[in-house]
Amino acid sequence: MLKVGLTGGLASGKSFVGRALEKMGCLLIQADELGHAVLEPGAEAYDAVIAEFGRGILDPDGRINRRRLAAEVFNNPDRLEKLNALVHPPVRVRARKLIETFAKQEPDGIAVTEAAILIETGSYRNYDRLIVAVCDEKQQIERAMERDRLSREEVLARLQRQTPLKEKAKYADYVIDTSGDKQSTLDQTRAVYEELRRVKT
Repeated sequence: MLKVGLTGGLASGKSFVGRALEKMGCLLIQADELGHAVLEPGAEAYDAVIAEFGRGILDPDGRINRRRLAAEVFNNPDRLEKLNALVHPPVRVRARKLIETFAKQEPDGIAVTEAAILIETGSYRNYDRLIVAVCDEKQQIERAMERDRLSREEVLARLQRQTPLKEKAKYADYVIDTSGDKQSTLDQTRAVYEELRRVKT
């Protein structure tokens, strides 16, 4: 089985690429979704995160309010590091189990893990191939403002904390440019998928 990492930056189109690869037959593991799952009441990171950040991050129904939690760590690298230390290990365990199950069912399959900070954490080295989704910064800003209902200033603040896409692209085996229309992105993704299939054979 081929293990593929998929990354990019804020609103760079990586999720669109991931969903397209999933439709083509790949297993898609979205680290963000697993990160949400381990913060659910009773899940692996729930109690530890509340113990660390306090009950002020909770909604009335006892669920962790991710926006409030994000505000706690946004301007504090040490707090962000602490949060990541609580969330990332159970996310990795869940991802590994999904990959192991898939490998048994599809020994010649392709497992794609979509995550924002594969390069920053060095975990890109754990994959056989790396895909980076890129677009220009203007598009990132416009997409993030529309999708996440953020102000321009909020988007720029987030982008300043991320490794530039041009830097990430240097690590890639495949770069998919999502600057054009959706069909252009799909065509590039299909070409990458076909190449990944050839790697397997």
